[in-house]
Amino acid sequence: MDSASPGIMPQSCLVSVSMKHILLSEILSVTSVMRKNSRWASPTHSFSTRDSALATSMGLRRVKPVHDGFMVERGSTEQDLMSGFQELKRLVQDTTDIQTLPLNTLLSPFCAIIRSPLSTGPITSAALSALHSFFLCNLVSTTSPSLDVALTELSNAISRCKFEASDSSGDEVVLLKIMQIIQDAMCSSLGSTLGDIEVCEMLETALTTCCQMRLSEILRRSAETTMHLLVRTVFLRLDSLDPDAEERKLAASTFEAEDNELRMSVASRTLNAGEASEETTHAEERSHGTEVAEDVATAGISPPQRQEYGLPSILELLRVIINILDPTDQLHTDSTRLTALRILNVAFEVAGCRISDYPSLLSLILDHGCKFLFLLARSENAPVLQTSLRTIATMFETMRPKLKLQHELFLAFTMDRLAPAVTGKPQSTLGPSGKNVSPRPSGSPNSTPQLGPVDATSDVDRTPSTPRVLATPARGDTRQLLLETLCLISRHPSFMVDLYANYDCDMNCENMFERLIDFSTKSIYPQQASAVHESHPQSTQFLCLDLVLAFVNHMAARAEGLSEQWPPRFASPDELMHVKSRKRLILTGIARFNAKPKAGLSFLEENKLIYMGPDEPRPVTLAKFLKSNTRLDKRVIGDFISKPENIEVLKVFMGLFDFKDKSVADAMREFLEAFRLPGEAQQISRITETFAEVYFATKPAEVKSQDAVYVLAYSIILLNTDLHNPQIRKRMTIEDYKRNLKGVNEGSDFSPEYLQDIYDSIRKREIIMPEEHTGQLGFEYAWKELMTRSKQAGEYMMCNVSLFDRDMFKAVWKPAVTAIAHAFTTFEDDYVIERAIAGFRQCATLARHFDMQDVFDYLVVSLSQATSLVSDSSPSQVPNYPVVEIDGQSITVSSLSVKFGTNVKGQLAAVVLFNIVNGNGNALREGWTQIFEMFVNLFLHSLLPTRMLHMEDFLGGVSIIPLRRSLPARLPQRSDGLLSALSSYLMTPYGSSADNLVPDATDADVENTLCTIDCISSCRLDELYAQIMQLDNEALVAAVRALEALAHERTVARLKQEADDVPSGLNNSQSSPYSLPYDPASVFLLETMISIACHTPQHVDDVWPVVFEHLSALLASPTQYSILLIERAVVGLLRLCLILATKPSLRDQVYVSFDILAGLPHAIANAVAEQVVTGLVLILQQYPDIVNSQTEWNVVFALVRSTISHPEASRPSFELITRLVSEGHEQRVTADNFPGLIAVLDEYATAAGTAVEAQQQGRRNQALNASNSPVVERGRKAIDIMFDLKRYWQMFAETTNLQKGQVWRHFSLPLLSSLGRQSFNTSREIRHGALVHLQRIILGPHLPLELKPGSDDQPYIEELFNRVIFPLLDELLKPQVLLRDPLGMPETRVRACALLCKAFMHFEVREGQQADIRVLWIQVLDLLDRLMNIDKRDQLYEAVPESLKNVLLVMNATDLLVPPISASDDQRDDRQKALWAATHERVERFLPGFLDDVIPSPPPAPPNTAIPPEEKPASPIAS
Repeated sequence: MDSASPGIMPQSCLVSVSMKHILLSEILSVTSVMRKNSRWASPTHSFSTRDSALATSMGLRRVKPVHDGFMVERGSTEQDLMSGFQELKRLVQDTTDIQTLPLNTLLSPFCAIIRSPLSTGPITSAALSALHSFFLCNLVSTTSPSLDVALTELSNAISRCKFEASDSSGDEVVLLKIMQIIQDAMCSSLGSTLGDIEVCEMLETALTTCCQMRLSEILRRSAETTMHLLVRTVFLRLDSLDPDAEERKLAASTFEAEDNELRMSVASRTLNAGEASEETTHAEERSHGTEVAEDVATAGISPPQRQEYGLPSILELLRVIINILDPTDQLHTDSTRLTALRILNVAFEVAGCRISDYPSLLSLILDHGCKFLFLLARSENAPVLQTSLRTIATMFETMRPKLKLQHELFLAFTMDRLAPAVTGKPQSTLGPSGKNVSPRPSGSPNSTPQLGPVDATSDVDRTPSTPRVLATPARGDTRQLLLETLCLISRHPSFMVDLYANYDCDMNCENMFERLIDFSTKSIYPQQASAVHESHPQSTQFLCLDLVLAFVNHMAARAEGLSEQWPPRFASPDELMHVKSRKRLILTGIARFNAKPKAGLSFLEENKLIYMGPDEPRPVTLAKFLKSNTRLDKRVIGDFISKPENIEVLKVFMGLFDFKDKSVADAMREFLEAFRLPGEAQQISRITETFAEVYFATKPAEVKSQDAVYVLAYSIILLNTDLHNPQIRKRMTIEDYKRNLKGVNEGSDFSPEYLQDIYDSIRKREIIMPEEHTGQLGFEYAWKELMTRSKQAGEYMMCNVSLFDRDMFKAVWKPAVTAIAHAFTTFEDDYVIERAIAGFRQCATLARHFDMQDVFDYLVVSLSQATSLVSDSSPSQVPNYPVVEIDGQSITVSSLSVKFGTNVKGQLAAVVLFNIVNGNGNALREGWTQIFEMFVNLFLHSLLPTRMLHMEDFLGGVSIIPLRRSLPARLPQRSDGLLSALSSYLMTPYGSSADNLVPDATDADVENTLCTIDCISSCRLDELYAQIMQLDNEALVAAVRALEALAHERTVARLKQEADDVPSGLNNSQSSPYSLPYDPASVFLLETMISIACHTPQHVDDVWPVVFEHLSALLASPTQYSILLIERAVVGLLRLCLILATKPSLRDQVYVSFDILAGLPHAIANAVAEQVVTGLVLILQQYPDIVNSQTEWNVVFALVRSTISHPEASRPSFELITRLVSEGHEQRVTADNFPGLIAVLDEYATAAGTAVEAQQQGRRNQALNASNSPVVERGRKAIDIMFDLKRYWQMFAETTNLQKGQVWRHFSLPLLSSLGRQSFNTSREIRHGALVHLQRIILGPHLPLELKPGSDDQPYIEELFNRVIFPLLDELLKPQVLLRDPLGMPETRVRACALLCKAFMHFEVREGQQADIRVLWIQVLDLLDRLMNIDKRDQLYEAVPESLKNVLLVMNATDLLVPPISASDDQRDDRQKALWAATHERVERFLPGFLDDVIPSPPPAPPNTAIPPEEKPASPIAS
């Protein structure tokens, strides 16, 4: 048929013409171009016997022409090329459906043109265009006959395209079309039918075109674009391949010949424009093979089935690309490497995850790929650096699970370049200059090559020197690029978790998580950027901040539930955390071992890190530890195991190596790389002997004895030094080496081949001993060690799990929060500030989630500094600020309100701070200090909410703390006497003093103040204040401690400081010590502290000691503080006592507090008397049973006594005493409080006398009495109460089981003494009342004394006279006492005189009196003498003789005072004689003859009259 079906073709390439038409048209196009050239213009033959089907069909014998040396093969001349098209044209014209023709037949003339060197650019271009048309019209399809042979020929032609160069632009068009054909072949559906060889040829052609520097930029870019498409196509094929099957095929193919055809190369020289690639020998072989295949196909014999391309071609492509990256290969330029980097990046993007499933591909990436990429990452060429970093990032993005140690190395290298440490030792680099480097002491394992600058670490993390290639510190755009790459790599939510689990929890890895956070946080500060001369420091700071904030954000998300489950295939989290906990101990032990092995081993053993297996010998355990731990200093290991005492360890250590079937050179290489050979000959000998013993035990070939191994080992060490020491000029030859070992193998020689192998092994590969080399050799050794370790390192675990978050956050929260705070305060970008605020909140969320109070404290400290609300020193004197009315509200325009209103960042910080604290108060500890400092500052500037200024009193009243002290200090006393503990407060806190001028507020100031007020309102301070009352015990105590510390600083500490600053002369000249002025802040802090304590009674056990410490310090020196502060301290103390009274365990603290209050100086006590007495009354009313012992009552009464002098406070205090002694349920008179009651009542009476005396001295007309003076009235009632208390004597005697003497001394005598003292009170009413009550008690039946004969109460009677009556008379006889009441005191003396005489007669003058009363009687006479003669004008002058007469008569009647009858007949006993003589002698002094007149001597009896003894009268009274 004339018109062929278009067949199956892509929808985008559908055509309406027949394929035959297209084919003939393209033949015409090519031949037309060919004829334009003079070389092709000659006529062509229409018949050729070569391969002629016609000759064969007609029976002609076909003779194959013999070509001489000047003849060429088919297609080697213009005629052959042109005839090919003629033959094809004829074949097509005779064929109905050209799709039935073999495809290689249709394409062969075109491929021949492309392959022929005789062709020109236009001709080749036309042929390529024709092929492209064939692909578009689907002439070349998967159903085409002989597709495999055609594709092979097409690939061969393209890879060997040659033509005569003409103009460069036209020639480059040819190359562009070649790229198009390759793209058509590989990227269409035909691509899957290509074989590995064809794919490699096409890829080699495209890759070579990309790398030709003499080609135009457009061509190379176009070729690179095509290469990217090809690479995508090729690597996408990995998804459809079976990794296991492909690896098996690959392994089987390795046994083929070494000159495998499947090899790609990139031209190392610049080719001419007309040469697509360099022709090689194996390419010619492939061409010949193609012709053979064509012959076979023409003969109708099916060629062998060819496999589709797969892993071999992909592996070869990857190998070539990676080899181009080698920075030490001088054949390739940076431009070539740049191209290869971009291609490799495409491969990673397409199939990075799939590459990991193919071990052959993965091994390339792990070893050479990573090594070359990391070396390129230190390039000074900016495009190479950028592209290599991008490729590395893509590689980690897709292959991270397989790149654990490589990932660690790159992160360490990146941070080394970004944050180089400044060390004292000189550093050098090994790069293009070839200079040596200094090792990087870091926490990474010894076998990890380091590519970056030195970083200082702690001694614990310091490891032996590790050779590596150094790069200069990153600056400018390089630094920016590295940081951006680091951010790109770390963008995953699990990135930090993965670092922690893989490295920080791995004994042989560096703490990469902690190091990255440390680097990121430090880099946010400007000094890090300035240290490396950063051109745009803030952009790098933003990037580092983004790292920190992303870490916090992802952790907060996990805390809220967005976490994954830990895969069971990974190591268990508990095991990882156990390793992490042991890691620091082991690092410490290793550091000590490296410094001093014995000390290190002792530390490790103490912490049970070695010698843990009881069944395992100690040398075995130690040897395993030395061999397995990569952080140990190799020099120290070599020195340690080679000592004589450690020979057993050395043997076990050497036995841990597997030398089986290894050459002696390889065995030596293996064990010499495990430690550093020591320098002493004896140590080297011991090591070599041990090696010889262990190696000979493996039965190596050719070695006849252990001594031979020993000599060989020494010779290898010497040979290695000789061949590779740069200081040795004349190297040892193989002949020298053989000669040196002559006859050492048990007298015989080693075979020349054996020694040659050893020599070549050492010559080609130096035995690099640990820490012996730096620079490239050291890096190569370290990289080799890294690859060895990577086999045991396992996969990089990736899981966004929250199991490690607590430990991670605990390790890095402080630098993270500090860095965020710095960014918040210094950066001006709104987005950054917003992110920082979010970071603060997320840190608070994490702190709450992990219950980490110190984080909250640090957050509060950081944010409080950013608010500017915490001032270094708050003034104690508040200036007068203007007050304006806004919407009916008074607003104070202070300096803080104006300044804070303009500080937008400070307002943001304040809102964030208090939003964080609100609801999280239980997590705060030390942070309360900053909170309350801000409260104080706001208070001093009238910015606190009103609710926080309402301070409660224990009476339930409220008031507001004044900002300035008014004069007078206290409000006038209320006439009704109602007590208020806040009486000294001003009614408004913001009143202004008339003495100071108030500045005017501008409109701007008012507006700023309103902004400040709005911000403070948004902070919800009143809510926070209310939440404080609901805090848990620990947080509450912390808050109270913070308040106490601030209050202490403003009071006690400030007083000490300022008192010390006062000049000594000035201080000594003052009558009173230095005192602090009024400080409203100290009052505010005190009130806040008391209010919190009072509203949290459930926590008073823990809060009380803190509050009491401050209160006691204030009250210890109350005169040195403002009276308002002391008054509030007293009120607070009593309010707390109300709570303490409810706690049996703290009731003793109530009396400690009472004792402090009772000991206040008189002036202070008088100023706070109302508060004290009201609090005391309230406590005793609510808790009457709180006072039980005598000591407690004494403290209470001492407190009452301190209020007696106050005119208002004495009233409720006296009412308290009255209730105690009154009849009823409130009556509390006990044996414990009886003496105290007497003392208190006595003071009330004394106070009344003092008041009367003060009135008299004031010369007022109206005298004070009970009717016009409450004080006198209370004194009069006190006397009456004391008299009534006598009724308890009998009850005490019955209930207390006290002896009579104890009752007398404890109860009776104090009451009588008090009445006696009040009997000379200045107040006449009190004086006479006391005297009357005293007389009633003494002469009445109330005294617990017996007056009957034989009683032993005489000492108590004498005590009554000596301590009550006699002192009373002594006082009344004093002139100054008389002057107190000159008109009334004489009467009192008369009454007292009468009391004296009556008491004497009542107690001493009685029948049967056996006691010697002479001394007491003489004292009575002395007093009567003084009373009579004190003033002869006084009525006592007449009253005393009369009273004395009565006493004398009674004494005479009771036979106590008996006059003598006669000297010869004196019948008196000695006691009577002595008493009479003494009386007579004493009375005669002031009343001569008075005694004889009152008691005359009886007349003598008649001489003759005798009175019988039984009739003699018993007494004068009886007679």
